[in-house]
Amino acid sequence: MKKNKTSVTGTVKKRDPRKDWQLYLFLLLPMIYIILFKYIPMAELVIAFKDYHVRKGIWGSDWVGFANFIKFFESYKFWRVIKNTVILSLYAIVVAFPLPIIFALMVNCLRNKKFKKVAQVIVNLPHFISTVVMVGIVFSVLNSRTGLYGMLFHELTGSYPEDLFASPGAFRHIYVWSGVWQNFGWNSIIYQAALTSVDPSFHEAAQIDGASRLKRVFYIDLPALLPTIITMLILRMGSVMSIGFEKVFLMQNSLNLSVSEVISTYEYQIGLSSNGSGDFSLATAVGMFNSVIQFALVIIVNKISKQVSETSQW
Repeated sequence: MKKNKTSVTGTVKKRDPRKDWQLYLFLLLPMIYIILFKYIPMAELVIAFKDYHVRKGIWGSDWVGFANFIKFFESYKFWRVIKNTVILSLYAIVVAFPLPIIFALMVNCLRNKKFKKVAQVIVNLPHFISTVVMVGIVFSVLNSRTGLYGMLFHELTGSYPEDLFASPGAFRHIYVWSGVWQNFGWNSIIYQAALTSVDPSFHEAAQIDGASRLKRVFYIDLPALLPTIITMLILRMGSVMSIGFEKVFLMQNSLNLSVSEVISTYEYQIGLSSNGSGDFSLATAVGMFNSVIQFALVIIVNKISKQVSETSQW
């Protein structure tokens, strides 16, 4: 005889899926989107292992195995684009990752609710500026002749400064710090949300024991944020090899190319740029190599996090 599944309150009844058909209908649309635009295109990654020609098509082109990967590894630009991508990404992580956490802790300490809301709105607004407009603002402000930077320098010294966008040494700083200005407020939202789950009684007890506000931040707020911080760090480390194409491409020129050429812009150059060879196979191989490295980084960072802090994604 079959035993009925019971709980503390009694028999558990299975819900008829037909009663929730509206929810399944809502779920169907994103599933179709993911299948069409995420999974089906994976079949075309076979281009990386072929000598692709438009006339022959994907499946009619000649199979060349790992020749495209070897070509990329032997290219004189291989180490340059890898180095530029890693340095730019790690620089962004070191600078931009802690700032949203610090800002969330600072906002959480504010007692004036009106000032708190105004501060949140002000720091979140730059996030909604498009990348093209943001780069245009940076160009205008840092222009060595007509920009705020150039005019202030001229007023103080009587001469005009060098063009920062023509200086390889300035490119990384401009890229990273402009990104900090644009996104650190928005990135702090998830940490602010995590802080709302902290029980106020913890702070009340700490105040009774004579703990200062700074000590309460270190011993109550920061430990509450730790799981969220680790999760975000794992996700961020997984994208070390992924630098946004638009911003780098817009800020890139022939004078700073030695430090601004990253994997995404290199893919564009060899695959789609009119100055490139239009080698779709090589561009796909570069993209696949980048994806495999990112996947491996996620696995490694997640494993390290699990051993060190017992917090992981799986």
